[in-house]
Amino acid sequence: MSRPRPDFFYRLGNSQGVIAEVERGGTVTNNHDLKDIWKTHIAADAQHLFLIVPNSNWRESGLPRERPFLRVTHRMGAFFGDPRREIDVMTCHIFGYGRLV
Repeated sequence: MSRPRPDFFYRLGNSQGVIAEVERGGTVTNNHDLKDIWKTHIAADAQHLFLIVPNSNWRESGLPRERPFLRVTHRMGAFFGDPRREIDVMTCHIFGYGRLV
C-alpha cells in the first residue's frame, strides 16, 4: 500500500492543515503537480497546498526546455471554480523559483 508523504505538513487546527511540496524537473512531464493536488485531496487533515515549482527548466545548451510555473498555474486552476470539478482542497498557492527566460 502506498503512503504518500508530503515534503512538509503544518497543522492549523483540529483536522486542518497545509501541505507544501517542492518540485524540480518532473513537475509537468511526470505529473508531480497533479499527484500533489491529489495527495492533498485525499489527506484527511489537509485542505491547503503550497506548491513550489521552477519558473523554467533548462537544456544543457542554456535554452529553456519548458516553463512549468505557467503550465502548473493553468492545470491547478482547472480544479477550482466549477462545482463539477471541485475537490477537497480549499486553496492552492503556487510559487515559482529560479530564473526566468
